[in-house]
Amino acid sequence: MRIDLPTEDGARVGYEMRGVPLPHTPMPPKPARVVYAAAHVVADPFADSDPASGAIDWAATLAFRRHLAGLGLGIAEAMDTAQRGMGLGWPGALELISQTLREVPEAQVFNGIGTDHVSKPDGLDAVARAYLEQLDAVQTLGGRVIVMASRALAAVATGPEAYLAVYRRVLAAADRPVILHWLGEMFDPQLAGYWGHADLDAATDTVIALIEERADKIDGIKISLLDKAREVAIRRRLPAGVRMYTGDDFNYPALIAGDDHGHSDALLGVFDPLAPLAAQAIGQLSRGDVAGFHATLDPTLPLARLMFCAPTQHYKSGVVFLAWLNGFQDHFVMLGGAQAARPLPYYTGLFRAADRLGLFRDPEKARDRMTRLLALYGF
Repeated sequence: MRIDLPTEDGARVGYEMRGVPLPHTPMPPKPARVVYAAAHVVADPFADSDPASGAIDWAATLAFRRHLAGLGLGIAEAMDTAQRGMGLGWPGALELISQTLREVPEAQVFNGIGTDHVSKPDGLDAVARAYLEQLDAVQTLGGRVIVMASRALAAVATGPEAYLAVYRRVLAAADRPVILHWLGEMFDPQLAGYWGHADLDAATDTVIALIEERADKIDGIKISLLDKAREVAIRRRLPAGVRMYTGDDFNYPALIAGDDHGHSDALLGVFDPLAPLAAQAIGQLSRGDVAGFHATLDPTLPLARLMFCAPTQHYKSGVVFLAWLNGFQDHFVMLGGAQAARPLPYYTGLFRAADRLGLFRDPEKARDRMTRLLALYGF
């Protein structure tokens, strides 16, 4: 099966598709790693509202979550992959959490809370109260919680003690252990200097001190710094029973496989499009087939590194693009028009990479949709 694709200078080059879908094999009941996919949302392109308000196609959004749960993956809900803070506000996020918990009860779900409903807090107390408001709303629904990094806290905090004071209040109010999320500035420039330090070694000391102090309230920490060595170093400092969830979309196979001193579990946006391969690889690892695990997951890195290339925060457009090509939604429209955030060569590169991995459930449909997108660009 052949398709003509443009080069970066617009020349027409034929590409022969692999055209063979990979099998979908669920993870085993007791997998070797805990795995969460940060799931995207499907926008409603016909909603009579401002696109930035977060109009969601609920049927398609929930169907995708059933797809993830059917493969045995957990769901990290209302995270940055779902355009949290970039098109999806708190009212939409809370409704998303509620719908997922109610309509996909078979799924293991953790839900993001933050402070994004407060635009200009007047101090640390306002930030803490904003966190607590979202925490209470999710816990009232019976949901587990991921404490997302806060732009508002980064804006008003004057040092590490300010971060510790706010997080202590949140942890004290949590009814079950939470996942902390350290999101690097490459994902969100407004989070620069998080934990009160520009120096990452000092920031690490602060977050480790918090975890050691309240390990009873912390299930784990998700690190999204795209720094393999730092994640491993932090992982080795965690108290017993506190998990490291890799958020490193550049190095996840080696981090999940681990070393003689431990391993990372996973909470990854890239596992949204890679869910079948993630399930297959974790199944292999669960059977002790480390070589098979790497043979399955290592070849996905070129796709992941392209998807998360700078400016990294726009990776969501790649996630939704592949969902559209794969038939999980009928259009390539995102909240706030975010599909326009990347140039055409980005999308053609993802098309090639996904095809080589066998990710397209219906290769002919993927080719036809890619052809339609190219026509919009006059190709």
